[in-house]
Amino acid sequence: MKAAIDEGHKRGIKFTGHLCSVPHREAVVLGIDGHEHGLFANSDYDATRLADQCSPNMMKSFIGLDVNSPAVQETFKAMIARNVALTSTLVVYELFVANRPPLEQRVLDAMSPDARTEYLISRTHIAEVPNAGIPLDVFKTGMKYEYAFSKAGGLLASGVDPTGNGGALFGFGDQRNVELLVEAGFTPVEAIQIASANGAKALGIYDQTGSIEVGKLAELSIVNGNPAAQISDIKKVETVFKDGYGFDSAKMVEAVRGLVGVR
Repeated sequence: MKAAIDEGHKRGIKFTGHLCSVPHREAVVLGIDGHEHGLFANSDYDATRLADQCSPNMMKSFIGLDVNSPAVQETFKAMIARNVALTSTLVVYELFVANRPPLEQRVLDAMSPDARTEYLISRTHIAEVPNAGIPLDVFKTGMKYEYAFSKAGGLLASGVDPTGNGGALFGFGDQRNVELLVEAGFTPVEAIQIASANGAKALGIYDQTGSIEVGKLAELSIVNGNPAAQISDIKKVETVFKDGYGFDSAKMVEAVRGLVGVR
């Protein structure tokens, strides 16, 4: 892993990853540039983990985890000292919490019929079968972990990973993750910065994009509302500007209706 990272760095390539067999602190020493999935892919706190193996007990290690404990603070200090970013994907793990997230018709409409059926069956299973998903308190610990990391000076980014049971769609999932960051304790403006400026910083392209400044790429989302006051307004996108062109959001969403999940 270190050899691959070192060789990539020679070519200007950044390395990030969804880790399991390698704990986060160990990966920091190896030179990794970012960690994906916040707390939920970190085996630093699993006392049962065997070297170079994914532990089946990793999720259990988050039960009762104190984000202010020395072990957690050691992880934060190691990452911050080497400018290792952490990407929040709370939206992916929320799918495994009973009766979450709130069902949105726009998300269901975008799915193919088969994908929609599979998702709803999975959602019902998680809600009705004991121990089928992630306990709410563990999910909340993941939120506290990301908030504490950021407040300690860490670089927190935001994203979506269309895995799990298929309920986190690109675009819609990104918006939901911003809402979850607000639920975690960030202000709406802080959450928006995490999803925009911090992502650019993590990728090393903040000199080009990620904020509204003269000389940067004008990639903007125009919303009918004020997400700085009401974060749910972030979903009311009317126009998206990319590479100097404006795209009608409603037409783009309609163009993929019933197609997400088609194999």
